[in-house]
Amino acid sequence: MINGYLTDINDNCLFEKVLRTTRFLERLCGLLFSPPLKQKEGLLIEPCSSVHTIFMRYPIDIVFIDKDWRVVKTIKSLKPWRMAASRKSYRVLELANDSLAQIDIPSGQQLKWHRYVE
Repeated sequence: MINGYLTDINDNCLFEKVLRTTRFLERLCGLLFSPPLKQKEGLLIEPCSSVHTIFMRYPIDIVFIDKDWRVVKTIKSLKPWRMAASRKSYRVLELANDSLAQIDIPSGQQLKWHRYVE
């Protein structure tokens, strides 16, 4: 996994700690065996156009993002044992429950990925 953070187009930090994954097994497992994320944390999965919360013990917020890093859809509080998808999505950002209530991320908003330099 790659450590980084996400900002809006004006470089205002939205999420301070985001793990980005592109490997099949990491994408498959997602947050299944992880404790709940904290506010301002996320898991960025790509390529990805659908997610599930089967076997999860807590709800999560979801942001679907296209290839141009534009938000195409958001879902608040996806409960355990549910699925969500967006055909236009290329990547998915999984967030702590209620993150989208704290930060307004409208559809169409442009995001920017920044990798932490190690």
